[in-house]
Amino acid sequence: MSKSIEASIVVVDDEPSIRELLVASLHFSGFEVNTAASGSEAIEVIEKCNPDLIVLDVMLPDIDGFTVTRRIRQEGIDAPVLFLTARDDTQDKVMGLTVGGDDYVTKPFSLEEVVARIRAILRRTREQIEDDPIIRVADLEINEDSHDVTRHGQVIELSPTEYKLLRYLMDNEGRVLSKAQILDHVWQYDWGGDAAIVESYISYLRKKVDGITYTDEDGEERKVDPLIQTKRGIGYMIRAPKSAPGA
Repeated sequence: MSKSIEASIVVVDDEPSIRELLVASLHFSGFEVNTAASGSEAIEVIEKCNPDLIVLDVMLPDIDGFTVTRRIRQEGIDAPVLFLTARDDTQDKVMGLTVGGDDYVTKPFSLEEVVARIRAILRRTREQIEDDPIIRVADLEINEDSHDVTRHGQVIELSPTEYKLLRYLMDNEGRVLSKAQILDHVWQYDWGGDAAIVESYISYLRKKVDGITYTDEDGEERKVDPLIQTKRGIGYMIRAPKSAPGA
């Protein structure tokens, strides 16, 4: 059985040696890692990957880390940020926390300290999320307490397996999940058939979740925007359309 991914992280630093060390250490610790070498590249990678956490150097060649954080926060990206700063400067630390950062590490740093701080931040943020029983992607909601599922205010009836699959997709919003990952999580290796079962259940979910129709303000019947996407040759993901509130 392959080692499960603890969280997805974007590492942003213009020094190749630091990026390589962080990537190696984080991979070894069970994290999925993407990288960027500049502020503008960081924004593109963060928007594409929708990471669980961002390790962000303050001093970058084009846009500094504080500006990157402001911009992603303006776009509604709330992934926690761990700043890397070359100076043990109180003003820098205050600025980092003011613009939406969650913690900081001063260079030179130990890799063990970075991993420990990342796990501490993830624990804090996940505990905050767990206080809310509602999981949302655009207008799709799951109430973990009652197991009710609604889209555009309409109740969706799901089987236990459909519910578990939808919950897994929503927990990993914006991340492509392979058939093997889905089989492992939803069927937990006790399914004796092949991966075609995943395609069948994705099809069931699409009909129920993306097949919702509603009447707009002009009295016209419309269909909701599709949320469940297929990445050919890779797997499946759920993601809010860019036009959706909070997307």
